[in-house]
Amino acid sequence: MTGNAFDEMGEGDRLRPAYRAIAEWLRKTPPTDLAAKRAEAEVLFRRVGITFAVYGEGGDPDRLIPFDIIPRILGRSEWDGLSAGLSQRVRALNAFLADVYGRQEILKAGKIPEHLVVGNEQFRPEMRDFTPPGGIYTHIAGIDVVRTAPNQFYVLEDNARTPSGVSYMLENREAMLRLFPRLLAQHRIAPVNHYPEELLATLKAAAPERAGPDPTVAILTPGSFNSAYYEHCFLADEMGVEVLEGADLTIEDDVVYMRTTAGPKRVDVLYRRIDDDYLDPKAFRPDSMLGVPGLMAAYKAGNIALCNAPGCGIADDKAIYPYVPDMIRFYLGEEPKLENVPTYLCEQETHRSYVLEHLHELVVKLAQGSGGYGMMIGPHATQAERAEFAARIRARPQDYIAQPTLALSTVPTLVEAGIAPRHVDLRPFVLSTKDEVRIVPGGLTRVALREGSLVVNSSQGGGTKDTWVLDRDPMTGGVPC
Repeated sequence: MTGNAFDEMGEGDRLRPAYRAIAEWLRKTPPTDLAAKRAEAEVLFRRVGITFAVYGEGGDPDRLIPFDIIPRILGRSEWDGLSAGLSQRVRALNAFLADVYGRQEILKAGKIPEHLVVGNEQFRPEMRDFTPPGGIYTHIAGIDVVRTAPNQFYVLEDNARTPSGVSYMLENREAMLRLFPRLLAQHRIAPVNHYPEELLATLKAAAPERAGPDPTVAILTPGSFNSAYYEHCFLADEMGVEVLEGADLTIEDDVVYMRTTAGPKRVDVLYRRIDDDYLDPKAFRPDSMLGVPGLMAAYKAGNIALCNAPGCGIADDKAIYPYVPDMIRFYLGEEPKLENVPTYLCEQETHRSYVLEHLHELVVKLAQGSGGYGMMIGPHATQAERAEFAARIRARPQDYIAQPTLALSTVPTLVEAGIAPRHVDLRPFVLSTKDEVRIVPGGLTRVALREGSLVVNSSQGGGTKDTWVLDRDPMTGGVPC
């Protein structure tokens, strides 16, 4: 797949301006020096303890996420266009959530089939006719974007529930500052280290009005066995707030308190990293040991804000994804600035027939899957694997979608054989309040480290890179080294 992909750096005399200084640095730096820096980066990440968990595997599930020392670079004009599209998209997703849990005008207008929403297991009837503080549902969104040409970005996936990965974005930048201070000084790079400050401001803005100007914020985690537990603790430390498990909270008269050495303390905002099903055993799964009994009652009484709001999963379900451009037109009266990847809904007979006939050239995904699980990349699959997925689709067509196999862009990556192009995606993080949408420049670049692979998920062997957004576009003559 790599040979047909857009190379973001370019080649020879066709080097793209944003990469010229990096290309010169790579040309001058001996391979042994790069290898030594890569080893130093691994030691640094191990010392900090940046790991992720892989479920379903025996032994210690924690792994060190691979980090590539060659940054991915975006020019300022590229980023400005991308961020405008991201802001537009998240505004529409929030409007959609407010509508489907309210008057359901988009369903009445026939823009989205009603059964895809109200019959979806991610739709939470408990949220009907309830407006969260500030009217925002997804305060923190992670939008996965891929690139196929110089000016062509596609949204691959919306993450509106509990998007993870921002800690890697921050730690990657910190690692690059330690490893290559002179290289960073040669570029004017937009900072990312203010993200925790922006996140805290977003969470405080979601607090109930009675909380006053300085509400108490905490992170609600499922615990140390969660794959993103490192991130929960990291963000709590960076924001100066507590990270809590369900057992650390009590509820009296629909008011939420956390246990402290000085006695119970009222909590106004919970940045919850627990899935809806486990959030409150009285409202959702009664066997949950992770959540807080009575939390939904306290939420609906207006005594606490939950970020993101329960029920956001209906906005990032892959069966709803094809309709996001229609949401933008319906709610905002605008044309989408970012395109969707063409998507086939296997529950529709005509779509299903096409998918079954073209499995060898399509990517098939679970409508509610994540992390690269439950996915088949047709061109790379065996005949047996394609046959297995065909049987799955016939048995439960509503569970699957399919998309064309995109030639994801490549960027230079340090691998065992030297420097080689590898496919990447990008997850920017979008913060929303009732007054504005804010996006820290860049995001988490994930890289498929295996040659020819299109799967960038860390759980499937992918790694990460630091993402540089230049504060200004370089001149066509290049950036001085």
